[in-house]
Amino acid sequence: MYKHILLAADGSENAVRAAKEAIKIASCKEDSFIEVVYVIDFDKSKSGVLHSSSSEALNLERRQKISKVEQTLKESNVSYKVTFLHGEPGPEIVKYANEQQVELVVIGSRGLNGLQEMVLGSVSHKVMKRVNCPALVVK
Repeated sequence: MYKHILLAADGSENAVRAAKEAIKIASCKEDSFIEVVYVIDFDKSKSGVLHSSSSEALNLERRQKISKVEQTLKESNVSYKVTFLHGEPGPEIVKYANEQQVELVVIGSRGLNGLQEMVLGSVSHKVMKRVNCPALVVK
C-alpha cells in the first residue's frame, strides 16, 4: 500500500470527503502518513494580508479553513502533518507531489459543470493529468 499520501485540502466539504478516503487507504498500512497540503492562492492571499491584523492571525485564519479536515484526521488516529504552499493551487500541488515523490494524491472534486470545467479547468483535473503518481479524485 501507500506510505506517503498527499491530501490536497481547501476547507470544502469535498476536502473532508477526500480526507475520509485518504484515511481508509492510510489505515491499510501501519507506517502510512497523510500530508495535508493547503495552497494559499496568490490572488486571494493579497487580500488576506491587507485585511489581517498580524501574521499570527493570518496563519490562524488559514489553519481554521482546514480545521474540519484536521479534526477528521485527529479522530482517525492516522499520522499526518499539514503543509502550506503559496501559488496557484493546481501547479503547486503537482510540483510538490512530484518533488516529494508522494505515492498517492487524494483530492476532492469541486463539482464544476461541464462548461465551467472546460472554460476554467478544475484543480483536480490539472492535478490528475500532471502528477507522477496515482491520484484519486473524490466526489
